[in-house]
Amino acid sequence: MDKFDVIVVGGGHAGVEAAHAVSRAGMVCALITFDKTKIGQMSCNPAIGGLGKSHIVREIDAMGGIMPLATDMSGIQYRTLNTRKGDAVQALRVQCDRKLYKEAIQKIIKQTDIYLIEAEVTDLIIDKSFVKGVIANGKEVKAKKTILTTGTFLNGLMYTGSEVTKGGRVGDDSAIPLSKKLYDLKLPMGRLKTGTPARITMSSLNLSVMEEQPGEKPTPFMSLTNQAQEHQKQMPCYITRTNKNTHKIISENTHLSAMYSGNISGIGPRYCPSIEDKVFKFSSKDSHQIFIEPEGIGIDLIYPNGISTSLPKKAQQEFIRSIEGMENAEITEYGYAVEYDFIDPRTNKKTLETTFLKDFYLAGQINGTTGYEEAAAQGLVAGINATLSIQNKDPFILNRDEAYIGVLIDDLTTHGITEPYRMFTSRAEHRLLLSQNNAEQRLLTKAYNLNLIKKERYQNYLKREEAYKNFVKNTLEKTKIKTFLNKNNDTVTLEEKRSLYSILTRPDVEENKLIKIQEDEKVFFKRASVEIKYKGYIDKQLREINKNKKQNNKKIPSSIDYKNISGLSNEVVEKLTQSNPETIGSAAKIEGVTPAAINLILINIKKLELQKINA
Repeated sequence: MDKFDVIVVGGGHAGVEAAHAVSRAGMVCALITFDKTKIGQMSCNPAIGGLGKSHIVREIDAMGGIMPLATDMSGIQYRTLNTRKGDAVQALRVQCDRKLYKEAIQKIIKQTDIYLIEAEVTDLIIDKSFVKGVIANGKEVKAKKTILTTGTFLNGLMYTGSEVTKGGRVGDDSAIPLSKKLYDLKLPMGRLKTGTPARITMSSLNLSVMEEQPGEKPTPFMSLTNQAQEHQKQMPCYITRTNKNTHKIISENTHLSAMYSGNISGIGPRYCPSIEDKVFKFSSKDSHQIFIEPEGIGIDLIYPNGISTSLPKKAQQEFIRSIEGMENAEITEYGYAVEYDFIDPRTNKKTLETTFLKDFYLAGQINGTTGYEEAAAQGLVAGINATLSIQNKDPFILNRDEAYIGVLIDDLTTHGITEPYRMFTSRAEHRLLLSQNNAEQRLLTKAYNLNLIKKERYQNYLKREEAYKNFVKNTLEKTKIKTFLNKNNDTVTLEEKRSLYSILTRPDVEENKLIKIQEDEKVFFKRASVEIKYKGYIDKQLREINKNKKQNNKKIPSSIDYKNISGLSNEVVEKLTQSNPETIGSAAKIEGVTPAAINLILINIKKLELQKINA
């Protein structure tokens, strides 16, 4: 078969999520990849989730995606981070068995009707600015829509000291002809860098001198569907630290690092720096934490999270063996940096269709992001919108107050990137509304309306929501008590009986000792206590959102002349004139356009409206 509804190029996290979304919508999809056996491979650390990222994974779960399912099919350690902070910013991180994760992804893909094509894509089929498919291994493969998810393979180069190898990861080639084709199209492209640490045998480490980090009990699930039903064997991680001697060795060899020798022009991720960067930029610190993460069950291999490097092999061995518990470390694969091409994501619409070519979508690291979760989210959005476009339906666009995925896409397409983009809860100004635990409440109905989830799942969700409402009404609102324990374990006596709902609004109440709850209602009680506690703040944020929506939707008259608005800088006038935004919301998202500038534009619009009335 050589004609499809959608072609997805690349079998990484973005690619599989895009192809799966297309397949769920009933479209005929081809997934083209270098090597079928590498589909769903974890190229860097074997973990899913974490701060800001678990929110994305839970949103993918609510939209019927496969990353959370594969996570639970391969998870070997679950930990909730930020437990001392509010519910909205708490995040689940799952250490996975690298082999089992890849197998899980491939198992899910094989259960679909996705066509798998093992080939290298070297060119695009373009007809009058429309992409009609690709050239793969010299043959035409045509489709109505094409989604490019090349990861770090687009003209990828790997650096270990002065050694340079072509490829996007060890053992795999880079996509050089396709990169040349994109450059020939005069696209706004650049280079970025990421890196990975050495891999070390676990049996060569002295784990007894390290701090053991057990998993969470009871062990949660990443997917709220709990399709995995039971967990894999759970394994501990360990923590050790670099020391002054480690830093001395690194400092003496930093000039040999690919990043510091001048060989790499690409910008690296600020929030996942190499150990060379840490030692150089934080010279006052005597040590840095290293997380010893197992690669899998029965696998004598660990991922030392925190010592990503592109130092020469000899220097890597020296500094690794200077770390406590790693004195006899056996390195099976040395760390390296990867430099690769990306395309300025501001050339994408919010559907992730490009503005320079039609029927052509970009997702994943080609848009300048870093991380499995960010890539998968983009693949999901691109796959959904490609199918909706074929069906002549309205595009699927999530707002910033609806999902972290909305924040991600808006940030990329509006502001672009100056370094590899990573999601954090701090990027979401409406994060009180966007807990990892309420993704279904926010997105499941949307997913059902888009045919992304089955009717059975949606009906089960509606039943749970009804049961939750009944619990709040019949248990929390109707049950009244006069005494309760506060957080200091002291008894508080009220003047009169008050409902449990009312008492849960108090900041001093010890919720876990308030009332005996049946086992099947514990999840309801936990959710209710959070929603009740934050209700006032959430209501305030919702009012602000509604107010902003009204203002953001305000149309800017086509007759407006920014040069005539007193107080606007020349830079802002130039950017507004060039972009010609249709609404105040669009204008506010233009880089450099300040809230003060928006107020001046609003005043000018009001004057124009009054002049029209008085005319």
